[in-house]
Amino acid sequence: MPEKPHSPACERNREPILAVLREHFATRRQVLEIGSGTGQHAVFFAAAMPWLQWQASDRAEYLPGIRAWLDDARLPNTPAPLELDVLAAWPALDVDAVFSANTLHIMGWDGVQALFEGVGKLLADSGDTLIVYGPFNYGGAYTSDSNRQFDAWLKARDPRSGIRDFEAVDALAEAAGLRLLADIEMPANNRCLVWRAGA
Repeated sequence: MPEKPHSPACERNREPILAVLREHFATRRQVLEIGSGTGQHAVFFAAAMPWLQWQASDRAEYLPGIRAWLDDARLPNTPAPLELDVLAAWPALDVDAVFSANTLHIMGWDGVQALFEGVGKLLADSGDTLIVYGPFNYGGAYTSDSNRQFDAWLKARDPRSGIRDFEAVDALAEAAGLRLLADIEMPANNRCLVWRAGA
């Protein structure tokens, strides 16, 4: 079995995120996680919410690490991870919820646009829910000095990345048929944004 990748941030943020997911995914059944990364969130959330089928996904290079976490946990509600690049063709899926953490500021803006376009096609029924976790700017302004520094680090690493403006992201969601249900303050200057189809 390959060594399991580990993200300290996943350990720190998983409990606050779980509180949001428990409320807004209470009536959901099939969740697609976009950008599962290490796979830690998939295992933790699937174990905590056994009524959900938790479908992890990411680009091909991350799948071995995700599989290592899933194989070690042996949960009944975590199928094999799917390869999903938001800029490529999406696999055919039947889901009523989508979750993504710390992805929008990593991908380019074209990826953010593609993500919402793809999610809008998946979540077409009333009640279908999208939850996105991460840092956001409001009114073009940083919410903290730490986010300003983080954004500078992101752009130095990849000029196409960076903390996204809430208003621009919400406009993409609205164009995809999703209406903002909640904007929840999270620790470490992050947010959980909740959108619902047909809301």
